[in-house]
Amino acid sequence: MAHAHAHNHHDHGHAHRHGHEGHSHAPADFGRAFLIGIGLNAAFVVIEAAAGLLYGSMALLADAGHNLSDVLALVLAWVASVAARRPPSGRFTYGYKSSTILAALANALLLAVAIGAILFETVHRMMAPQEPQGMAMALVAGIGIVINALTAMLFMKGQDDINIRGAYLHMVADALVSLGVVMAGLAIIATGLGWIDTVVSLVILAVIAWGTWGLARDSLTMGLLAAPARIDLAEVKQHLASFDGVAAVHDLHVWPMSTTEVALTAHLVMPGCPAPDSFLRNVAASLEARFGVGHATIQVESGEHPCAKACGDCG
Repeated sequence: MAHAHAHNHHDHGHAHRHGHEGHSHAPADFGRAFLIGIGLNAAFVVIEAAAGLLYGSMALLADAGHNLSDVLALVLAWVASVAARRPPSGRFTYGYKSSTILAALANALLLAVAIGAILFETVHRMMAPQEPQGMAMALVAGIGIVINALTAMLFMKGQDDINIRGAYLHMVADALVSLGVVMAGLAIIATGLGWIDTVVSLVILAVIAWGTWGLARDSLTMGLLAAPARIDLAEVKQHLASFDGVAAVHDLHVWPMSTTEVALTAHLVMPGCPAPDSFLRNVAASLEARFGVGHATIQVESGEHPCAKACGDCG
């Protein structure tokens, strides 16, 4: 369950109360899945790139470039998931959870580099065209469908972690792109039109660019500590204000600590005696259950009220 921290302010001094309950938001261990996925896809990148050069297929080279970026993405995601599990130490009081956000941003940059390299090679091939071999394209890309589908299956159970979900979606997209290359190869066999290969490579580039834009946008947004899109801040504020004794809510902040964890701070104005620990635990539990907030810091402000002197040192 989420952590709840409360600071109760009185007109005669300050008292601090902390409510804690154990919880674990560490990402699940997908080390074996990452290892198998990286190994399979790295081997296929070599095979596909070699086949693209040997048989003059720009579509195969474009797909190989895309798969290479995905191998690097898997490596970064794996490293980030391992780092995120490390406990806080020294100056890193939150641990290394935000490394998953940095990995997502780095993946977007890698994809952008891959797009530039593939586009350059595509233009070069258009100026000095080669006749692609449709059968080779179809056979090699068919192997890619199998490998990407198997890799995607390894990450099917981790959909609650955006890092794992990203790896899964990358592999699914790769399988679909490989399917497109297979269809292009079959079309070349049926029609003998070599320009189909170039068209397919440009379509693959468009698919990569679309995915890269979404990944870059989301990772930059998380890096700037914006509240997750799935969380309505007005709804959170209304939820906090609905608790008995809460007169107002202010200084509400919600931000991502990692790709899997969300933190929140808020001030609750409660013109009465300080809230008990059970109240803080209930608030934290409700925030986690309803909004997925794993780390909540609640500051309770009593202010000046008739009960203040009567309560005495009730902190």
